[in-house]
Amino acid sequence: MAAAPARASQATAAPGRAIAYVDAVAVERNCASLKQRLGAADLCAVVKAGGYGHGATACAAAAVAGGATWLAVATAHEAAELRRDGVGERILVMGALTRAELELALEADADVVAWREGFARAAAAIASPDRPARLHVKLDTGMGRLGTSDPEEAMRVAALAQSTRGLAVAGLMTHFATADDPESGFFDEQLNRFKPVVEEFRRAYPECVVHAANSAAVLRSGDAHFDMARCGISIYGMDPFGVDPLGHGLAPALSLRSYIADLKEVRAGATVGYGRTWSAPAATHVAVLPIGYGDGYRRGLSDSAEVLIRGRRRPVVGTVSMDNITVDVGSDTDVHRGDEAVLIGTQGDDRVTAEELARILGTINYEVTCGISPRVPRVAGTTSDPS
Repeated sequence: MAAAPARASQATAAPGRAIAYVDAVAVERNCASLKQRLGAADLCAVVKAGGYGHGATACAAAAVAGGATWLAVATAHEAAELRRDGVGERILVMGALTRAELELALEADADVVAWREGFARAAAAIASPDRPARLHVKLDTGMGRLGTSDPEEAMRVAALAQSTRGLAVAGLMTHFATADDPESGFFDEQLNRFKPVVEEFRRAYPECVVHAANSAAVLRSGDAHFDMARCGISIYGMDPFGVDPLGHGLAPALSLRSYIADLKEVRAGATVGYGRTWSAPAATHVAVLPIGYGDGYRRGLSDSAEVLIRGRRRPVVGTVSMDNITVDVGSDTDVHRGDEAVLIGTQGDDRVTAEELARILGTINYEVTCGISPRVPRVAGTTSDPS
């Protein structure tokens, strides 16, 4: 077995232990592509959960540059943070709100979601008379979470908002449970439940904005576009169907990178990592990367994922620990200490996608990027060549 090379490769050296590069141009282009699909319908870019782990404010700006005219978040604090960062576009807070959170959302001049008359009255009591609280009435057509499943109750909430000083009817919305499952007919059932209520709402409130589609629904059916679509996962260049974003013309906006902090010779039969889950079948070199589950690279990827080093796939071996992972780079290796390692993204002619890691983990790509921890800096760059 050749001795472990000690020198660092300047051509592929990474600048930090764990960095997520976020390509704002990719977000902008993804939004432009989605807006083209939507035609006359507005694009609402969902930037909740820190922009699905990409950075909310930077991605909001890129989304607006790509044609988004609305932004959506889950919490009042997320709306307030966007306002503090100078974001001026219309913001919809989609989540449930306590009275204190409702006050914060209205202070941030955000639209809010309502489905109970009591909430509408609470909003009226808080809202400024010269700046009404804008309510989007939510009909639960089958998601089974927030919203009323009774169309008559939805109409009562809207009527209360219309007749109450300090309130305004801004929209009607629903959310699909199975839009990302092409084999499920439940998507059509929900759409058919929603359409009659849409007709009644539009007659009574012609200025209201009707919205239902998430990313998967936008790609699946033009019938779901209505006046606006709320796109989240797709604006970041990930596939809402969990397969391959390139199949939908989407460009992944995030790459996760580390570097080889150490390179060690390992004899046949030697073990690596907690629990000794892997032993070398033959003499080899093992690279140590200073990234782990404390950074969001999940423990479930132990002995199962691959990373890119010098444009080639290398297997993760042993247990992912909080701060390090180990990678088998072979007996006659051409890698060096300091070489860049790509855990999500492109290097050379190959790529590792969030969808690939999600399949290994038995989860969804959303969770992969949302799970990248705050100790990993988000840096402006590209997914292929951050330098």
